[in-house]
Amino acid sequence: MRILKYLFDFYIQSSLHVALAVYALIRITFLKLNISYDESVAYFGFFGTIVGYNFIKYDELARIKKIKLTKTFKAIIVLSFISAIAAFYYFLELKTKTKLIGFGTLLLTILYTLPFFPHKSNMRNWSGLKIYLVAIAWVGVTVLLPVLNAEFDFSILVILKCIQRFILVFVLMLIFEIIDLQFDDLKLHTIPQKLGVKQTKRWSYLLTFIFFVLDFFKPNITNQQLLITFLVGLILITFTFFANSKRTKYYTSFWVESVPFIWLVFLLIFS
Repeated sequence: MRILKYLFDFYIQSSLHVALAVYALIRITFLKLNISYDESVAYFGFFGTIVGYNFIKYDELARIKKIKLTKTFKAIIVLSFISAIAAFYYFLELKTKTKLIGFGTLLLTILYTLPFFPHKSNMRNWSGLKIYLVAIAWVGVTVLLPVLNAEFDFSILVILKCIQRFILVFVLMLIFEIIDLQFDDLKLHTIPQKLGVKQTKRWSYLLTFIFFVLDFFKPNITNQQLLITFLVGLILITFTFFANSKRTKYYTSFWVESVPFIWLVFLLIFS
């Protein structure tokens, strides 16, 4: 039992779960836009997320707090190194204009983690900016990368998909901020810190409603697709409703981040 818990914790801490969530959203983009599956885009998103998230999570700890090199941390370093090689390989397989988006996401990750100016804090500590940066990065990787690499027409459908994806990630991040309210520095000025939990949840419900309504503006939308989007929205509302600072870390790091998997499963089953 202890071994299973260790493996599960490693799965979460090493960013494998969040990387699979990114992979699921890329697959969803392929399915929703009828784009042929592209291994280079999907795996670049997967391995790049492992590298990016582990860099964000552990760089400052390693540089400033000098954490001990435990077996788990060493394993995460090895996984990140292998993932970096794999991400670079699949990066080379991308088309030139797609590489620009991939490079832009990498640059955003670096600036998010390292100080932008000497003697200044990094972008992660800029008041209220974190949630928007994360949502924009996820839109770039999970929507723009597949669209550009497939040379798909940048139509109203793609624009709606970008807005919808931004809202999805934004709402998921709001849940994270509610859960982390008791730990976040007040200088971060997160949305729950500024608006309070109740008001933040009201905004989440409104954004989730918009997330669903956007489907009605898509050409040739089917009742089946509307139902799937409605179910995903219902799941978002449920997670938001039950979010509070007393929840365990697994509430967000596993269950909330599983929403993309659930969405993908719905599409695979009902499509």
